[in-house]
Amino acid sequence: MSQIVSVSGSPSATSRTARLLRHVDARLTAHGHVVTPLAVRELPAGPLLAGDTSDPEIAAAAELVSRADGLVIGTPIYKASYSGLLKTLLDLLPQYALAEKTVLPLATGGSTAHVLAIDYALRPVLTSMGAGHVLPGWFVLDREIAHAPALPVVTASETERQLHGVVDRFSAALPGAPLLAASA
Repeated sequence: MSQIVSVSGSPSATSRTARLLRHVDARLTAHGHVVTPLAVRELPAGPLLAGDTSDPEIAAAAELVSRADGLVIGTPIYKASYSGLLKTLLDLLPQYALAEKTVLPLATGGSTAHVLAIDYALRPVLTSMGAGHVLPGWFVLDREIAHAPALPVVTASETERQLHGVVDRFSAALPGAPLLAASA
């Protein structure tokens, strides 16, 4: 069983990105992993922006990342890049904070024109931070993520099927992956 941190880089309290991440978290938990959500928007803004790693909440977030075997990094795409909020977190982590970690980048956005932001903006940063394995990221259109709790999280069945495949490959790539992940 692997320890996973599920990072939401969305500044919105009603974020589609966060809703998608909780959906992914549930699937990873079903695979036998321990998943801890980390909403960057809930960290104290002053210390986050100042890069104050002595702040207890910032230090706890950095320690959470340090102990993780894998990370799911979720971000909305704004102006063809990942969120500034996510950038502030990544900037305060040590240079090689992702060394030997498996990382799955996920992004949400309003247009397929932003799909390449994962590979051209986010992947290079994750790689420069020493990530042991960055899986191919996955992009989900905002309109395919329901807001209403009574509805399925992902409303397009083909997108849901593909997302499950991406999450299952991430699960299987983690150290000590449960047998269920390999057979899913």
